[in-house]
Amino acid sequence: MTVPPQLLLVRDTFTSAFVKNLTVVLFWLVLTYINSTLIATFFRHQTFYEDPRYILFIHMVINDAIQLTVTITLFILSYIFYKINVSFCCFFILVAVFTTRNTPVNLAAMAAERYIAICEPLRYSEICTVRRTFVVIGLIWFISVAPDITDLFVTLATEPLSFFHESVFCLRHNVFKDPVLAHKRQAFDIIYFSCVFLVLVFTYLKILFAARALSTEKMCAQKARNTILLHGAQLAMCMLSYISPSVEVVLHIIFPGRILEIRFANYLIVYMLPRFLSPIIYGARDKKFHRYFKMYLLSHAGEDAPAELHATRASGAAHEQQQLLPASRHCRSA
Repeated sequence: MTVPPQLLLVRDTFTSAFVKNLTVVLFWLVLTYINSTLIATFFRHQTFYEDPRYILFIHMVINDAIQLTVTITLFILSYIFYKINVSFCCFFILVAVFTTRNTPVNLAAMAAERYIAICEPLRYSEICTVRRTFVVIGLIWFISVAPDITDLFVTLATEPLSFFHESVFCLRHNVFKDPVLAHKRQAFDIIYFSCVFLVLVFTYLKILFAARALSTEKMCAQKARNTILLHGAQLAMCMLSYISPSVEVVLHIIFPGRILEIRFANYLIVYMLPRFLSPIIYGARDKKFHRYFKMYLLSHAGEDAPAELHATRASGAAHEQQQLLPASRHCRSA
């Protein structure tokens, strides 16, 4: 089920369009500030460079920042110009699709890293190296790009060159129009999310059983389970983007005449809200990253914070010494 073409032609009033764009831009500014602070915190402290967990995390933050910027740019352009050049639309659509598909695959990699840290602690340093982490990130991008870049190749082969000089309302099915591509997308969506879902369920159950078997690591395993549950919630919110067109049609039937409000609420819930979860999972819940994150904020807070900053740095130094103890190496903030 897809949104009927006539519904796409409905336009907002100037006041409504201004309020919606202002809301979206404010959301983007808040998330951009949070994400840029997280990224700055990561790159200012070498301790994160050597930890596969935080490398995967910062990769997801950067990926989400790109995805959010591209989708918001398209959102604003759709109000300013309504139709844009097909070539530019192809670029925006493909970047948005690649980064959107990246997120669930990255979640699977992060869950697998937590599984190895809890269930295979003696082999963790052997399996999860920095080099292998970057190889995994490369595989994530290959898995995300390969299925959807074929949409561009098929369109190049089937559409005349003049098509790329036309202007369209920038939606995926307006640019990549071959019906076969829609069926291919549905098949890959099912495969991707099924695989990620199975990985999350497998790692959660293995960590659950490990917690019951190892009484000394119960707190560590419990934190890891909670993290994977949050990853599951993030995955569920990512999956909404694939059923949102059908949901829009159903809601339009239930609430006729409210298609613009439905579409805007759908955009906020499906594309913007999930991007708040990454900062919550690591910026707030993770004790190590939270400490350095706080240290970074205090260092930019002005002259009133030196005493608290000194205490935070002392706490961080003590924590780094504790990390040298093998027993707590991988349980620090699961």
